[in-house]
Amino acid sequence: MNEKRNGKRTAAGTVILGILAALAATLLLTGCPKKAVAPVAPETPSAVQPQAPEEAPGEPVMRVEPALEGAGRAAGTTSAQAVSAIEETDIFFEFDSFDLSPTAKKTLADKAAYLKAHQGIKVQIEGHCDERGTVEYNLALGERRAKAAYEYLVFLGVDPKRLSIVSYGEERPVDPGHNEEAWAKNRRAHFAVSQGY
Repeated sequence: MNEKRNGKRTAAGTVILGILAALAATLLLTGCPKKAVAPVAPETPSAVQPQAPEEAPGEPVMRVEPALEGAGRAAGTTSAQAVSAIEETDIFFEFDSFDLSPTAKKTLADKAAYLKAHQGIKVQIEGHCDERGTVEYNLALGERRAKAAYEYLVFLGVDPKRLSIVSYGEERPVDPGHNEEAWAKNRRAHFAVSQGY
């Protein structure tokens, strides 16, 4: 008698389990209705308006510092004028020194303003020495002079990726004389535009 009841319970349980399995499979296959998602238009380059982080809204992205003096330093400066302004003026050093004088710092500040206003320009800073001293010593001193100018320009906010340095030591004198006047002209850092104007 107990065996018949247990058999009926097992058969009923099997039927119920089958029904539940069929119901679960139906739900899995059909799933819940999904909400419609509005398509998002991809961004186009014209929709993105880049702005320099230091600029306030409404100000021009590129501008020349208003404190600058002299010709070609207004907002309408052309790239050719900027190249001339960068290349024409060297900075000079005392004998056996790579310290920047106040005059050199002022010249570098002017160059930094031009470089900030003309982002496509890259500059190679050349370190030079007078003829006194060994070739090796003058190459090392020329490098320190170029590096001093490089570091000051970076301090003023010029991107270091736009600057490079090279030392020519005593190899390229601007004045071939053998006196203090010639030597003073040769102890310098020269700036050569290397790309993009």
